[in-house]
Amino acid sequence: MKLRRRRTPTACIRVVYCKASCIFPNRQSGEPMFSAFDVSTSALVAQRTRLNAISSNIANVSTTRNERGEPEPYTPRYVTFQTDADVRTGSGGMGVKVGSVEYSTVAPLMKYEPGHPDADASGRVAYPNIDMTHQFVDALEATRAYEANIGVLEITKQMAQRTLQLIA
Repeated sequence: MKLRRRRTPTACIRVVYCKASCIFPNRQSGEPMFSAFDVSTSALVAQRTRLNAISSNIANVSTTRNERGEPEPYTPRYVTFQTDADVRTGSGGMGVKVGSVEYSTVAPLMKYEPGHPDADASGRVAYPNIDMTHQFVDALEATRAYEANIGVLEITKQMAQRTLQLIA
């Protein structure tokens, strides 16, 4: 699989994943070797989105103000996946895509800190209700799924290379 790299304004390299169809525009849909690339690529993109939400939750575990500076705790985000009918294998396998990014509806965690600038009249401060253990387990799971799909891409690449060696 080929990765496209773009330079962002901050001079950081951002990797953009594309389906095999953007690398090989004349290929037929459903070709077995390329569809395996597409399915694994869809999983990489989905897991990366999930890991971004998890890292945002962890980074904002103590955030008591929203982006406008108002005293409102950060709302944790959770990514849901769904099958992607546009990414299929010849044998009926399907890709995955992000179904939605949901916001937690759990009440904030209230801590007694009367000297805090965001404390209410009773001296309590609203913090995001984020379970760090749960976030770390989700991060490990997303990372393992990402690594497994990288493995599938490597195996598929090796199969394609071996096929070309046999044909040549």
